[in-house]
Amino acid sequence: YKLMIWKPNTTVAAVIEQDGRFLLVEEQTAEGVRINQPAGHLENGETLLQGVVRETFEETAYRFTPQALLGVYQWRKPNSNPGKDITYLRFAFFGSATDHDPSQALDQGIIRAVWMSLDEIRASVAMHRSPQVLACVEHYLAGQRFPLSVLIHL
Repeated sequence: YKLMIWKPNTTVAAVIEQDGRFLLVEEQTAEGVRINQPAGHLENGETLLQGVVRETFEETAYRFTPQALLGVYQWRKPNSNPGKDITYLRFAFFGSATDHDPSQALDQGIIRAVWMSLDEIRASVAMHRSPQVLACVEHYLAGQRFPLSVLIHL
């Protein structure tokens, strides 16, 4: 008998809008090329804010300044193996991008950073890494914001 311990994967994501376009990444995944916000797993020892700043720079070569928590998203990704579904707990942040460094190499698997309009994002839903991509954009556009002070790091 093998004891299975379940835990969600904690991820952070950046929603960045400039002049009506959103900063996204095209990335190579096991399911092929997908579109996502700059996002990734929280690393041991870092805060949520440190994680989203790091991930955004690694994936886009932009410096990210978080301004608000957009939301906390729980998504269960179905797996073809029964009982092997993965649950993601995503902390999505709204903020601004500055100081782009075009000489900075992007994370492994990232094809490119790309600015997309809302229409382009909606038209590419089949390529989204998860349903969280469009949900975060829609919630941003609806004005959903929570102060960063709701995050408590002890």
